[in-house]
Parts: sequence; structure tokens; C-alpha cells
Amino acid sequence: MYGVRNPVLGRLAAQLWKPFASRRYANAGMFSADSTTGLKIVDDVQRRVRSGETCYIVGLGISGHNSGASLVEVSQSGGIRLLSNDEEERFNGKKHYEDYPEQSIDELKRRLKTLGVKPEQVAAWATSWDYNIAEVLMTRSLVEGLPGSLNIMRPGAATTWNPVERCREALRAPNLLRRQLGLATTPPLIMLPHHENHASMAYAASPFAKNDRSTVVAVVDGSGDRGSISHYQAQNKELRELYCNESIADSLGIFYTTLSSTQGGWTPLSSEGRYMGAVAWGDQDRHTNPYYRRLRDIFQFGEAGRILLNRKIANWHNAGELKPYTPALEAITGPPIPASRMWNPDAILNIESVQHSDITRARVDLAAATQLVFEDGIFHIVDHLIRSTKSDQLVMCGGSALNGIANMKLLSHFDRQWYKRNLDQDTRLKLWIPPTTGDAGVTMGAAYSVALRADVPFGPGLQHAAWCGIPAEANSIREAVNDDPEIEFQRLGNISNASQRQSVADLMAYIMAHDGVLGLYQGAAETGPRALGQRSILANPCNPDTRRILNERVKFREAIRPLAPMVTPEQADRFFELSDGAADDNYNAYRYMVLTTPARPEAYQKIPSVVHKDGTCRIQIVQPETNPLVYEYLKAMGRRLGAEVSVNTSLNVGGPICQTPPQALATMKRAKALTGMIMVSDEGEIFLVWHAVETPFKDNGQQLREWVAQHSREQEST
Repeated sequence: MYGVRNPVLGRLAAQLWKPFASRRYANAGMFSADSTTGLKIVDDVQRRVRSGETCYIVGLGISGHNSGASLVEVSQSGGIRLLSNDEEERFNGKKHYEDYPEQSIDELKRRLKTLGVKPEQVAAWATSWDYNIAEVLMTRSLVEGLPGSLNIMRPGAATTWNPVERCREALRAPNLLRRQLGLATTPPLIMLPHHENHASMAYAASPFAKNDRSTVVAVVDGSGDRGSISHYQAQNKELRELYCNESIADSLGIFYTTLSSTQGGWTPLSSEGRYMGAVAWGDQDRHTNPYYRRLRDIFQFGEAGRILLNRKIANWHNAGELKPYTPALEAITGPPIPASRMWNPDAILNIESVQHSDITRARVDLAAATQLVFEDGIFHIVDHLIRSTKSDQLVMCGGSALNGIANMKLLSHFDRQWYKRNLDQDTRLKLWIPPTTGDAGVTMGAAYSVALRADVPFGPGLQHAAWCGIPAEANSIREAVNDDPEIEFQRLGNISNASQRQSVADLMAYIMAHDGVLGLYQGAAETGPRALGQRSILANPCNPDTRRILNERVKFREAIRPLAPMVTPEQADRFFELSDGAADDNYNAYRYMVLTTPARPEAYQKIPSVVHKDGTCRIQIVQPETNPLVYEYLKAMGRRLGAEVSVNTSLNVGGPICQTPPQALATMKRAKALTGMIMVSDEGEIFLVWHAVETPFKDNGQQLREWVAQHSREQEST
């Protein structure tokens, strides 16, 4: 059955609930963007900017996973300029944190004070969700699915986004914000639509924003406040919604999350990337995969790019995590792994047994089938958008846009031949995905939405992702090191001195050439899920055993997990098949590890540890102007190992990417085989730190210190 059970009753319930929800949020000081208060605030921002004033807009994630606070500057001369995007999970260490972002607000207070701006002078406070609309959608969805949908309200049915808890937490936020900022009155919060926030930031920060050609934006999410899939068209500063499916159930994102979790054995929000890693070991041929044809019936691919869930196969829209499968789905996939068994090593996919276990072979084939069905849905949406608009510029966003395999296949499918054959156009698809395509991006997206509604000019496009947290000062690094009796350090110089920076970069490459593993901590942290050279673990890509060592002894994760490469612009095309469709703004789309690309033959031979089982690599091209230390390290890798490439994985073990010096040191201590870590202060001072203990894989820093001494003698001799 496609479509809902009680559509008329659902619409009636939504109409009845809407005014009640609106009054409740207004009484708390929260207003939809199209309300009288919302329109007045946007008009005021527009007036102030046009008069020549520089204004500040705060984006807030106050309730919902990846809460945080963002600060954006807007002016007529500078346009929209991102200043920060602080993620609460980075400060409190709780991944996908979903409650009020107290520590991010503290960071915001420090930023405003540095700028000389008082909280009451902020031009607009905008939220990443319109909780009013979300309540209406959830009410309608509940009534549409009666009686089975009542199960979704049971405890444990929706652990990643409990609607009652999220709305209750949102209503608390205005008073919490007022007290924390020391304000006499509560600032009005404008509630911006979730998918508009995704689209606003992703388009405005893209390389396409400053040309006058049509760009289409596809938002594919688990769910937003109005639906789970939205289409937009952007041109000449105007972002226009074309379609929203106004459905929680008809979701590609929830489909992928549910299957990856209940068949992969990982909890939701931690399952999707891991399951995508398993795809490489499965049968990715639609003709021969044993699950694909039957699993594809879970969706109907309708007219105008619409996607409908088959409610005779799926049941997660009714009972969530408590009973996600119907007997029909169980007959296709086998039973779901219950929450009580998730993270159990016997339940989690173990790729080492692929060759000798029929059960594991079946499970990776199912992972591949899940990926293929997901790709069918993405292709269906994008095909419609391109045909209906004739556009050749696409921005993908929403959590599902983190699927780097699907993104790569979009570029290969909608090529020049496709455009010529179907539209008689001599062009090809150009694609961009932001580094914060998930909900870490909607916090700053809320501020971008206000700016676009106020007709603020576009500012600079995104060049890097280092927007999270204020860089650590040298004193805070020294304090963290001195407070821990198990940590020792050596000062290496200052990054602002070109020769000292080059020497440290060469030392890093020297350690890699001897198969050391280094952490790197510098500047503000990356916002989004990928480490991109600010909070990274670096290793030798030429050693075929590096993947096993990192997964087993450093990250403590499944052998299934691939390693990603960072590479210089000069050698990216040597090892990887770069797509012309990602070439805008000097291949900007390849800077954030959101796109995979096929490896060239030389990559298999020279840098085997970063080539995945299926021959793909999720690459990051490092530009010298945005990360000079990492760029020079990669150039040194070329001199030492013959490839300007490094393994790059995130500086964390189990939790979020680390933010503070104490968190970085704790990560180094937890990792069994991390040789040491380079820490760079805001003033440029460079520290080499190590865990001074004797364990099976740590030798009190003896080997590291010997390498430093050997490198020093080598430098002196040359």
C-alpha cells in the first residue's frame, strides 16, 4: 500500500492543531518566519543592511540532534559572511547531542564580546527547525496512520528524534537563552523551516551562487519539520521551493538509517556510514544482487520525482525502532537486529569473515541492495529536477547527501552524453555538496535563511570547514599538558615562521615514512562529520597494513571501515579520476570528503591503504591557502614517499571529533598505537606531545624522540 491510510482525517487534525501550536510557541517567544513578528524582524534586517549597517544573525539548534550555535555577519558591502558554527557535541563529548546547547552559547558570548557586540544588538535569532510546523506534521502523520501509528508514541520507538521531548525542549530554550545571556527580556526567536535552512546555506555557500544560471537544490533528509524530501530552484539570489513531500514516512533517509541499523548492528545515526562501508564487499550489480529486486518494491517511484513508501513492507512509520519490519520485509531481509543486541560483536558486520561465512556474505549483499535502492531514489529525484528545469547545476544537502557513493554516481550518470541524449544540451551536471550537509549545517543555515529573506547579497563562497570553536591559545595547551602526568611534550617552533613550518611538515612526513601515526590539532575545528586537517589522525598511505593498524589499534572500529586520503591539487589527478562535474572553484567539491572517486591504477600500487574494496576513494584536496601546514606536509610526503598523499581520519576514539586540548590528549591516551600528536596554538606555537607510558604499543615516546633526533641530524647535514 502506497500513501496514507486516513488522508482526510489527517488533514483535518493538522488544521485543528495548527492555531493551538502557533499560540503555544508564540507565548514562549518563538515565531514562524511568515508570522507578523517574523516578517517584521526580517524587514528590520533588510532596512539596516541597506542603510549601510553591519548586522549579526545568530542561528540556533536548540532541540534536535546536532544542536549548536552559529554566527553570521551581514552587510551590503561584504554580503553574507560565516563567522562560526559551534557544535555542542564537540564541547560536551556527547555525539549528536540534541538538547539546549549551553556550551555553544558560552562560545557565542565570547565571540560577540570580541566583536564588541552586545547580545541585545544581535539583529535576529533564528532556529534550525520550525517546531510549530513540526508539531502539525507529526499530528497529521499520527492521525493519518491510525490505529497502527499510535505505537510511534511508545517509549523506545523514536530514540533519535522523540517528537514530544524535542518540542518540550524547544519551548524551554527562550528562557534558558535569556538567563544565560543576562538579558532583561527574551529575544524573539524566528523559527525557519528545516529544509529551507539546509538549502539556504548549501546554495549561498556554493560555487554556483554568484553566477546567473539556474541551480537546483535537492534536500533529502531523514525528516524535516514539513517533510523528508524537498526540491528548490535558485537563480539571481532567489531560492524558490518547488516541492515538499510533506511526509515523514516517505523518506529515503529513514529507509537507509533503519536498514543500516537493524541489519548492520549499529545504533541509528552511527550506522549509515558504517553500512555504506560494507557496500564495497557486496554485489553491486542490479541484475545479480539476490536482494535488490524484492527490496526495490519498498518504494514507488512516481511522477514529478515523487517517492512513496510501501506500507505493506515497511512498518517503521508506525512503530519506529520497536517494530520496524512487517513480515513481508522480514521475508526479504531476515529479522532485524534488536536494539538490545546492537554494538554486540557477534551481531555487527565482520568483514574479515566474508570469504568463509555465508551469513556475512548475505549481509553485505543486502547492504549493497540497500545502497542500490537508495541510489534509485536519488536518481529519480535528480532526473526530475534536471528535466523540469533544464539546469546543469545541482546542490545536494540534507543528511542523506553524505552518501559519497551516490554522489559520485550522480556525476557519472548525468554526464555530457545524458544531457545531449535527453535534453539536446551540450553540457554535463555540475555538483556541489557542503561539508555540513547534515544537521550540523542547519544551525548556520537558519542564519543564512534570514539573510536571504532580507535580500542580503551573497558573500564569499565556502573554502574550508574550520568554523567550530575558538582556536586554543598556547597557555591552554601548556596547561592541559602540564596537568596530565602521563603527557610529555617538546616545542618545535612556530607555524608563522615559514622555515620552521616547513621543518615541522618535513618531520611529520619523516615519521610517516617510518610508519608512525600522528594526531594533528590546530586552529578551529572542522564543522561537520569529517576531519579535514584541523583535528586529524595521519598515517602512511603507502603501507598496505595501515588500514588494519588504524582500525584495530587506534580507532578500535570494524575492519570494514575504509581510510580516506588527503592529497595536493598537483597530484590529485595522478591518483584519482576527478570528475569535471566537480571542477567549479578549483575542484571545491573535493575538499570535504563528501564525494568518492575511482582510484587510478597507480593508486592501487602506490597508496593501497586508501583504496577501498570497490576501488573508490573519498578524497580531500588540500589547498595551500586554507591549510598551509598540511599542504607542506603533503609536499614533504611526496619527497619522502613519492606520493603527495596521506591517510586522514578523525581525531577521536568512539566519541565526537575532539574540540579542546584536554579532549585531544584524552584521545591520544585512548588510542593504543598513536605515536604522538602535533598541537598548534592560535599564536602559532607548535608542540609535539606523546603519551609517556609503557604499554604493548607505546614506549614512553622513545621511538618518537629518536625519530625527531634523527630528523634533526639529517636537517643539519643538508
